[in-house]
Amino acid sequence: MKALTPSAALAAVIGNAAMPRTEVVSKMWTYIKKHGLQDKVNKRNINADDKLKPIFKKAQVTMFEMTKLISAHLS
Repeated sequence: MKALTPSAALAAVIGNAAMPRTEVVSKMWTYIKKHGLQDKVNKRNINADDKLKPIFKKAQVTMFEMTKLISAHLS
């Protein structure tokens, strides 16, 4: 598992240490659950707060979109 460096926007959520993609997704879910950002009606949707909007570029994404959007913020 190759360690990837997060962008500044992603680092604001998960920290700026290089880590594997699986750990990035895990930390994102920890943040989402801690802040209650899962949609109450449809748990597959994630509501973006001020820190997630620069990553998602919209107010709500599905959990499947989230993985794709995170990839754009890793190098």
